[in-house]
Amino acid sequence: MHKTLIVTNDFPPRPGGIQAFLHNMALRLDPDRIVVYASTWKHSAEGREATEAFDAEQPFQVIRDRTTMLLPTPRVTRRAVGLLREHGCESVWFGAAAPLGLMGPALRRAGARRIVATTHGHEAGWAQLPAARQLLRRIGEGTDTLTYLGEYTRSRIASAVTDRAAARMVQLPPGVDEKTFHPGSGGAEVRARLGLTDRPVVVCVSRLVPRKGQDTLIESMPRILAAVPDAVLLIVGGGPYEADLRELAVSTGVPDSVVFTGAVPWSELAAHYGAGDVFAMPCRTRRGGLDVEGLGIVYLEASATGLPVIAGDSGGAPDAVLDGETGWVVRGGSPEEAADRIVTLLKDPELRRRMGERGREWVEEKWRWDLLAERLRELL
Repeated sequence: MHKTLIVTNDFPPRPGGIQAFLHNMALRLDPDRIVVYASTWKHSAEGREATEAFDAEQPFQVIRDRTTMLLPTPRVTRRAVGLLREHGCESVWFGAAAPLGLMGPALRRAGARRIVATTHGHEAGWAQLPAARQLLRRIGEGTDTLTYLGEYTRSRIASAVTDRAAARMVQLPPGVDEKTFHPGSGGAEVRARLGLTDRPVVVCVSRLVPRKGQDTLIESMPRILAAVPDAVLLIVGGGPYEADLRELAVSTGVPDSVVFTGAVPWSELAAHYGAGDVFAMPCRTRRGGLDVEGLGIVYLEASATGLPVIAGDSGGAPDAVLDGETGWVVRGGSPEEAADRIVTLLKDPELRRRMGERGREWVEEKWRWDLLAERLRELL
């Protein structure tokens, strides 16, 4: 692999799925062959301390820009060009194609031989807006490869770029650490700590934002409880929607059957998946298609943990489920569909076991980090 400059806004300790994706990929590349140029997370003393501590722990060099949001301005472009030359990098990986991929031509002129730009859900949103489509088209022409998460994002982004750029697109989804997420991850201890040992548990692990569909799950609980009276919904994660969700649980009449954990440390995340009998996140598309699920790594982490999954139909979420084999896809925003599928699984242990085992097999076959990191190395 050529020595590579990774240019990104999405890097820990800033939280989020794209951040975890890039970090996991970076950790599986030769640390002597990569340099990361990233934005600053927060300007507060706490943010600076967290960032400095994180960067010091990495096996590769991380260089932070003074801004909290890198944009392809002349100053940032000059800095990226300078880092490319200073560190002798011959390849560039844009952690998110839009908008940083617009710097591709300048980096090419500075000596980059390979330029790869990764697309996520937001680029699929850009593809629906006329001005943003033109920018995506320029990014496609200025890079060697645009990567995509799944068929949903590929089809939409391909419609915005030239046929030549579309033909060069390669799938590069996030992976799953199958050694961390597995059926023996410690779920029993979490259930005991939360007082859920003897209750059927529907677990949802995600940021608390409207797109994810935790509200749909809460609204489905009366129907679920009518069939499985001791069922409980375990909502794992933090986010701006938490207060609304708590109020919804009260107004729906199910506050005793919904448990909120808040944000949990990464070290405990796998165990919280394992605390469930069924994983459900019935995500939905919002804002006229601009707020869409790119893939939904949580479904794959749940499958690796041996759980059947209920996914919503937003964007690329169905790409993370073998419908009818590892779980089911339901209409996002439909409490009735979610409840019916969840009840079926809670009342059929053999079906849960079969779907969970198939999900684990699928993750091991297709979604392991080592397989996907090798694909990235080849692209670079």
